[in-house]
Formats: sequence, structure tokens, C-alpha cells
Amino acid sequence: MAATVFGVVVLWPSEAEVRAPQGYAVERAHGEITDLHRCEDRQSPPDCLAASVRLSEGPDAPDTVEASLAFGEQAPTFEVGDRVVLGYRANASMDERYSFIDFDRTRPLLLLAGLFVVGVLILSRLRGMGSLAGLGISLLVIIFFTLPALLAGSAPLAVATVTASAIMILTLYLAHGLSARTSVALVGTLGALVLAGALGAVFTTVGHFTGYMDESVQFLSMFGGEIDMRGLLLAGLVIGALGVLDDVTVTQASAVWELAAANPYTSRPSLFAQGMRIGRAHVSSTVNTLVLAYVGASLPLMLLFAAADVKVRDAVGTEMVAQEVVRALVGSLGIIAAVPITTAIAAIVAGTLAGQAGTPRPPACRVTRQ
Repeated sequence: MAATVFGVVVLWPSEAEVRAPQGYAVERAHGEITDLHRCEDRQSPPDCLAASVRLSEGPDAPDTVEASLAFGEQAPTFEVGDRVVLGYRANASMDERYSFIDFDRTRPLLLLAGLFVVGVLILSRLRGMGSLAGLGISLLVIIFFTLPALLAGSAPLAVATVTASAIMILTLYLAHGLSARTSVALVGTLGALVLAGALGAVFTTVGHFTGYMDESVQFLSMFGGEIDMRGLLLAGLVIGALGVLDDVTVTQASAVWELAAANPYTSRPSLFAQGMRIGRAHVSSTVNTLVLAYVGASLPLMLLFAAADVKVRDAVGTEMVAQEVVRALVGSLGIIAAVPITTAIAAIVAGTLAGQAGTPRPPACRVTRQ
């Protein structure tokens, strides 16, 4: 814990270090479409579409402004009443100041988040409140520490390690309480995470990954900062693996604890063996879930390769697909390592505590012949 606090203090960026990129920031406005019509400019294409938008946020709110919309075969469909996000350019003419950027999805996302919160609270009650608080803390750590530290040019792997440690300490103890069981899960998660990070570092180097795998990273490189793109890839791998690892380690620690409580006199090797039987089933389902999640993330690209009749070997070898393969396999190896690490530590600690709390072992019965 002290090392985590030290890491946060050392890597915490100052306001001077976090420099906003010049020329890329776009002022945004939010509003609702009240009318759709063709563009008034005679030189505009026939399918050019514009809208009257009543602003709820932005430089000219609450006025109604004219905004140009996306048009063409691949353009989205617009309707009166749609909530949209507009880009604002102060130096442009009145007719060109506002342009469509995206739909405003705040309301449906808030509704979905509300359903998620209600579901967690109904099922888990007080413990669910702790889990939700832990989720909020995780997001705050990433927003206020991880992202600014990366933008300031700090080593991505160091930032990811400190981020993961801080999230583990705060969320695990908040969700599951201060106990030896939670501490065992924390140590098991940390051990598996170190292994995952080491494997990721080795194979991103051996595989000659550059980190420039999609348009967002390429735009990020234009900012002119000192961000290590390959390190950024590795940092994402470490933080992504954390979400699965803590689930596995908490489950394993809890399982071993319950086994020890049910029979305080079970030996530590027996506790380990019983815990591993539970862990094997958990690993099988979790690994499958993790791999399918990464496959789903790359599905559009894989579909493109299939349509272009690209060989599987060549498709998997491209950096965009290969990085997902590395993430899936490294994360899976982390899960595989987390089970025996956590189970072994839990068997030692839980077995000791259960033996100390149990009643004295009854003397062995001796059978005597008459």
C-alpha cells in the first residue's frame, strides 16, 4: 500500500505538465432538432441536409441555430426530436458555425446505468453499494490520475501498475471489507497481474508491436507529446486484465474460506486440492468469456478480412488483430496463474485461522479387545 501511495505521488502530473493539444479541441454544443430541411446554399449538393437545433448547452444556448448535417449513403437517419451534439466554430459564417458531430446518447446511457445500479442493489444490497462505490472510485482514478499522467508523458507501464494497485486496494476492501480473505485476494491479483504484465512486455517486444493500431492512436500521436505508444498498448493490457483477475481471486479466496469453515481440521494440502477443483471450472468459463470479448471487439475487422479473402495467418498477423490475440492470451494466462496462487495462499491462511478458531480435536478412539 505504501508503494502505491508513493507511486501516485511521484507520477501525479502537475497542471503545467498536462498540456492541451492546440488545434484539435472542438467546442461542443448540445441541443434538440426542431426542423429538418434542405441546405439553402444553391452550390450545395442536392442531398445536402440542414437542421434547426434548439440548444440546451453551448455558446448560443438557449437560441435555435442552423446546423449542417451528415448526408450521403452512409449518413445516419435524422428525425425531429433527436438530441444531437454539434461542433462550434466561432470564426465561421453564421450558416457554417454549427455542424453535426454525433447523437447525444446521455439519456439512454443514464437509463441503462440506472437499470444496472438497481439490479446490483436488488441482488447484492449493502455489498452491492460497496461494489458500485468501488466502480465509481475506479473511474475517478482513471480520469483524474491515469489519463493526465499518460498525457504528461509518464511511463505507461508504471502508470498502469500504480493505477491497478490503487484500484485493487480501494475497490476490493470497499466491496468485500477489511479482512484476511480480501487481503489474500489482493495478493493473488497482484501476483497474477505482475505475470500478465511481464508476458505482455515480452510478447509486445518480440512481436514488434508499434502501438499504432487504429485511428485514435494515430490522432493521439499528432498531439506532439511524449507518449510511448507501445507502452500505452501494454498499459491497456494490464488495466484490462485487472477486471477479470479480481473476480477470479475473490471467488477462489471465498471458496477456500468456506471449505475451511465447514471443516476446520482439513489439512492445507486438502484445502488446496478442493479449491483447485472449484478453480478449474471457474477458469474454463472465464477464459472463454475473455476470449469471446476480444473477438467481439475485432469482429468488424475480421469480417473485412473474410470479405477480402485474406488468409487466416495473414489476418491474425496484422497488428490490429494480433494485439487482441495477445491481450486475450495474456489475460487468460493471468487467470490461469491467479487460481493456484490465490488458492495456495488462501489454503495456508484460511487453514491456519480455521484451526485456531475451531474446537479442540477430539481424541482418537482406541479399540481394545476384551
